[in-house]
Amino acid sequence: MVRLTRIYTRLGDGGETHLGDMSRTSKASARVHAFGEVDEANSAIGVALTHELPEAIAAKLTHIQNDLFDLGADLCVPDGAEGERLRVTPQQVSRLEGWCDEYNDPLPDLTSFVLPGGAPAAAALHVARTVCRRAERAVVTLMEHGEANPQALAYLNRLSDLLFILARSVNATSGAGDVMWVPGGQRLA
Repeated sequence: MVRLTRIYTRLGDGGETHLGDMSRTSKASARVHAFGEVDEANSAIGVALTHELPEAIAAKLTHIQNDLFDLGADLCVPDGAEGERLRVTPQQVSRLEGWCDEYNDPLPDLTSFVLPGGAPAAAALHVARTVCRRAERAVVTLMEHGEANPQALAYLNRLSDLLFILARSVNATSGAGDVMWVPGGQRLA
C-alpha cells in the first residue's frame, strides 16, 4: 500500500521526476506526459461524479477511477524495470466493452454526430471523454517513442467510447436528449 507522509519533496524543482522504478526522467518526457494525461482524465471523471448521475453509472465511474490509477501506475514504470508491475489487463478492457453494450443497446441509433451538451452531467461526461481521447493520443506518442502496455491504449480507447455512451444515456434518462449536429445549420446567409 502507498503511504504518503509529505506531499512536497523539492525533488522535481529541476524539471525531473521519479518514475515507478525510482529512475529519474524529465517531466517533459513522453512517459510523464502520458500518465499525466491519464491523471487529468481521472480528474475530469471526478468532476462528472459531482453531478447528478444514476447510481449505477456513478458506481462504474468510481470503479474506472481506480482503474485509471492502475493504468497510470502501469505507464509510470518503464518496460524492463525489475520487480512486479501493476498492468492493465484484457479483462479490464472487456469489462468496459460489456458496459458499452449494456448502456448503448437501449439508446436510439444515431443519425448525426452528437454535440457535447444536454444535461450538466452529460456535458461533464463529454468533457471527460475528450480528455480521455487526449490521454489516448499521449499513450500512442509514448508507444512511438518508447514502450507501453498495449492494453493501456485499448483501455483508454474503450473508455472514451463508454464515456460517450454514458453521456447519451444520461441525456436520455434525464429527458434532455442528445444535442445533434446540424451540418451547415448555423451558417449566416
